[in-house]
Amino acid sequence: VRRAHERAASSAAPDQDLRKELLRRRDEEQKLRHEAIEAQKKGPGPADLMKRLTDVDRAKREWLKGVVDKKGWPGQALVGFDGSDAAWLLVQHADPDPAFQKQCLKLLEAAVKRKDARPTHLAYLTDRVLAGEGKKQVYGTQFTTKDGRLEPRPIEDEANVDRRRAAVGLRPLAEYRKQMEKVYG
Repeated sequence: VRRAHERAASSAAPDQDLRKELLRRRDEEQKLRHEAIEAQKKGPGPADLMKRLTDVDRAKREWLKGVVDKKGWPGQALVGFDGSDAAWLLVQHADPDPAFQKQCLKLLEAAVKRKDARPTHLAYLTDRVLAGEGKKQVYGTQFTTKDGRLEPRPIEDEANVDRRRAAVGLRPLAEYRKQMEKVYG
């Protein structure tokens, strides 16, 4: 029922042109990112694929900066649930520009408070920004490879991480770890 409601709300969002462009850019980025992940499972990814992904990431980041400068955070009220999800994913992968990620984190936090964005997205971006700054993450969403195994980056008050994860709608860390291992090998 929730998904049907979200689809209907997304297709009725006021800025359909922006929504469609967000979805197009997300799909392009995700296709290349999945190709790169699969290639890296077999060894170092092909240089041309990695360069294309870097170029696509840079272009979508610069484009999204323009959107955010003109319209603020593209929340659910403006671009629907799927458009807002796409905007979050593009920012999540904007690691070469931590200042932009941090700017979006503040905007996303305000959007979550007014129920115009998902709390799960705020959790992921919070952890991404913290990890990028070399700080402990709050929700355990960011992983790294250590001794050939995927491990969560350091977590603040790890004993209570599952309580914090549940409060924003995330599954327990152990379940998430299994998902990460499945995706990244």
